[in-house]
Amino acid sequence: MSNASEPSSNVVDLSQRIDPRSDRVGALLVTVRGIATKRLHALASNMFENIDDALFDLAEKAENNAAQTQFFDGMREVRKKRAIVERTFLGQVARDLADFSTGRVRPAEGETSSRAATVELSLVGESELEETLAITSMISKNESRLARALFAVNQRLSVICGGNRMDDATNPVGPASLANAFKQAMRELTVEVRVRLIIYKLFDRYVLAGIDELYEEINNELANAGVLPQLRHEVAGRRTDAPTSSTVTATGEVRSPVHAEASPVTDAAATEFMQQLHALFIARRGPEGAALGVGAPVPSGPMPSPTELLGALTLLQSQIASLPMAAGPVATQADVSRDVAQLKEQLLTQIGQLRGQSSAQVSGMDEDTIDLVGMLFEFILEDHNLPAEMQVLLARLQIPYLKVALLDRRMFAHKSHPARQLLDALADAAKAWSAESDRDGRLFDKMKSIVEQLLHDFDDDVDIFNRLATELQEFLDVSRRRAELAEQRVAESTRGREKLEQARRRAAQEIVGRIGEQSLPPLIYGVLTRAWANYIVLTLLRQGEESPEFRESLRFITDFIASARPVHDVAERRELRLMLPGVERALRKGLSAVAFQDADTEQLLGQLHAFYRQQLGETAAEADSESIIASVMPLPEAIAAIEEPVVEPMEEDEVQTLSDDAFDERFLTQARELKVGQWLEFVEEDGTSERAKLSWVSPISGRYLFVNRRGLKVADHSLAGLAAAFASGAARILDSSLLFDRAMDAIVERLRQPETDPEHTAE
Repeated sequence: MSNASEPSSNVVDLSQRIDPRSDRVGALLVTVRGIATKRLHALASNMFENIDDALFDLAEKAENNAAQTQFFDGMREVRKKRAIVERTFLGQVARDLADFSTGRVRPAEGETSSRAATVELSLVGESELEETLAITSMISKNESRLARALFAVNQRLSVICGGNRMDDATNPVGPASLANAFKQAMRELTVEVRVRLIIYKLFDRYVLAGIDELYEEINNELANAGVLPQLRHEVAGRRTDAPTSSTVTATGEVRSPVHAEASPVTDAAATEFMQQLHALFIARRGPEGAALGVGAPVPSGPMPSPTELLGALTLLQSQIASLPMAAGPVATQADVSRDVAQLKEQLLTQIGQLRGQSSAQVSGMDEDTIDLVGMLFEFILEDHNLPAEMQVLLARLQIPYLKVALLDRRMFAHKSHPARQLLDALADAAKAWSAESDRDGRLFDKMKSIVEQLLHDFDDDVDIFNRLATELQEFLDVSRRRAELAEQRVAESTRGREKLEQARRRAAQEIVGRIGEQSLPPLIYGVLTRAWANYIVLTLLRQGEESPEFRESLRFITDFIASARPVHDVAERRELRLMLPGVERALRKGLSAVAFQDADTEQLLGQLHAFYRQQLGETAAEADSESIIASVMPLPEAIAAIEEPVVEPMEEDEVQTLSDDAFDERFLTQARELKVGQWLEFVEEDGTSERAKLSWVSPISGRYLFVNRRGLKVADHSLAGLAAAFASGAARILDSSLLFDRAMDAIVERLRQPETDPEHTAE
């Protein structure tokens, strides 16, 4: 247990401040502005590069002509206005930094302004409301994600601006300021709301998602310059009310000798939330259960102190930590479920034994906390988002999390609480886990190591959750970089195969369409459908269908077919003689491009010369014109002889499936609305399952490519095939929301339902 009298490196005296008029502050502000301008300019440039590609892809996959027009119009508008939008965005950020440097810090919105904003929000149009909600969502997400680094930036900027309070909302480089600066810049664009929302998503993906390095560089520069050099980048729980004392910890909490025993819930929102839960518990327990609440008569003896509760939990924790961790879920699932349900009883028995009694009672608020944590871990054991092995593993953390909750009940209300963030990170990593994708066991072993460290090492210092979260993130970052490379290779390979298949179909259609009902000599037909088809495919892949080379390749088809027609008079013979040199030049060029050997080319041309002499009536053919077909050696990936238009089988299947009246439309909608990055579980007929992420949707075929956490391909489906998998239960979407959020929603909903068994409040 920590001692408040001992010096701590994370205790920061906020009376440390620098005169904002000093030269030193001026130099530091110039440094911050330079870092922000450089980083944001690079991020914004990257975003605009991706906007064009994203809108083009969406236009290619648009559901109708009107939507396609919206996306293409948006592309043109962004291209035309890119420079001014980028300049306006960076200019607004520069103005915010300048205002900050002169002390004109925008005050955070209070309760009154929030009410006014709510009223104002109800009066705006639907499109503006969607835009506002999109911005609010991205700000909230990134403030939570960047809580630790952002807290440190806030503290250091507070020091160099003379001690003026700085928080997430007033930080000139915080997500809120950056998002609002971009909103100002977006006024330069005249685009449909659908396009605007897509651009905001891309701003979130490519700008806000990349400001981690901006904060890291600012923190490092200011720390190296002597601005709070010992401040660690961590925050245990964000507070809406700053402590009045000038001495606070790096976690934003007031330190006192009793802090480790019982941290009072000082945050107003957290207090209100816990009071609401307490009321639900009282209502659920009924009159008899309510007697155990705060202020009610206690059957026997005083209530356990925080020290007694933590001591009893530590004893139980040491017992669990000493047990070997089972390897599989089958033998342990029931045992773990039983342990989770019985922890409350075990805790009360343990406290009673420490007091020399058979059992004990706890206060209503402490009982609520115990039951809340119990329900949280019951939810984990029932959460289909998690593989069974991971459910068992995470369920072992019940006692450490109960200790955290008793120390600081704000965990239930604050998304940025370090213990809550660690559990969310563990669950998110677990969601993507499968035995197949983790054959070397590295991810399972890392998560097992984190669980074991908490069981063995956690006493009352919540900082361990920050340290382990960082350790987990570093491990996942390395794994993610490896997976991204593999995923990129899979996508490129799939894209290449689809482009090749598309080029083959196009070549087939062009050749067959020009042949029509004509009956060609085998020699002419063989050259067109093998060697020349290869050349058309290669031309499409290298130069594209707008290239002059492609147009020339099509012109050759027409000329070559014409050269095979019988001649009947002098004029037709003269026309054929004039055509043949061009035909030979084009054919030599095409055969060379597809790597025909010189000997094969000369043999083919010899056969053609004999054929044309026969056409002109000069001499009889010296060889059977069909014999050349066997000597035409296509590239390994060349198509076979084309006798009818090529139609992709999957498209036929899809048409058949989509026309089936028995097919439920909602599954098609579910497939259409699937987003890149979402995780699914695929179940095979033998009952085995694999978890996979939607990596890419082909703009060519519309097929969905899925990869596992290592970036390796798991499956690819057409729209109809994926919808059929949803309908049959062979595929299901995993929830992308955070575990703790889902658990709290489920717990509150459960508490509002009538209790069927009053003796088991947590069931």
